[in-house]
Amino acid sequence: MTSGTASAELAIELRGLTKRFGHQAAVDDIDLAVPTGSVFGFLGPNGSGKTTTIRVMLGLAAATAGQIRVLGREMPRHLADVLPRVGALVEGPAFYPFLSGAANLHRLDTADRRASSTTRDARVAQALERVGLTHAAGKKVHAYSLGMKQRLGIANALLSPRELLVLDEPTNGLDPQGTREVRSLVRSLAAGGTTVFVSSHLLAEVEQMCTHAAVMSAGSLVAQGTLDELRRVGLAHVRVRTPDVDAARRVLRHLGLVPEQSVQAEGQGNEPSDPLVSAPLTDHPPKSEVIVEALVAGGVRVRGFAVEQASLEDRFVALTGEGFDIAQ
Repeated sequence: MTSGTASAELAIELRGLTKRFGHQAAVDDIDLAVPTGSVFGFLGPNGSGKTTTIRVMLGLAAATAGQIRVLGREMPRHLADVLPRVGALVEGPAFYPFLSGAANLHRLDTADRRASSTTRDARVAQALERVGLTHAAGKKVHAYSLGMKQRLGIANALLSPRELLVLDEPTNGLDPQGTREVRSLVRSLAAGGTTVFVSSHLLAEVEQMCTHAAVMSAGSLVAQGTLDELRRVGLAHVRVRTPDVDAARRVLRHLGLVPEQSVQAEGQGNEPSDPLVSAPLTDHPPKSEVIVEALVAGGVRVRGFAVEQASLEDRFVALTGEGFDIAQ
């Protein structure tokens, strides 16, 4: 669990959560802490166990082992008390295509026994307004774009006041405009005090929407924390642009650094470019000025020098052993 975070400050808390299908562990002994008020990115490649975790968390599937608390209440024991406070969009929205957006929301709201019929019209109108679909309220859903359908699904989750919103791949299959619409909506909901839990395999979406993130890989949770904390864990690199590749590698090794394979840097226009020599920095690396001084003393023509912190992409690739989709 995230250190220093009390249970009372968590919207979601999982301890030792395990879900098996036969002998296969889809989710394997994970601990997860989602701070109240955060936009939490649940990141991992497709098939890493994200949707299974969400389904178990919301009582849609039974856990094999572990403890689950949502909004401070033990699940699934307090399912009936918790679910009315949670809005969810899991595995995509499903609507009647030949009914309008407003009519679909009316039907869905009618199915909620706790929903008041006297305020239904007002709540449907407010939900459509919150997701920017007032102009399309009377339009049949089959004529909606994917982005509009996703927003309608979120509107359904917001028909009643929600403390927690769970969105499973909310931008999946959307064009850039639809992605921006959903991203803006998530930010506005968080600004209004709702905790938003977003599952995604898109690194760029998590970076642009979220304050915190957790990384899943093959059913296991391999990292979690704020985005800055996740970035800081990755190794920084020293990068030297020089035509003297062998000499630069020799100097770096002498300083206790392990050079990686050099790459050809991109030139500008028709100008030739110099290769880049890089090496990860150790826990107690030499200062930048010491490295540059040693390179020059070693006869290396330094055309460029930088110390770069690890990106989230670098960190996630290191954690999972595979790349993430950067954009759609």
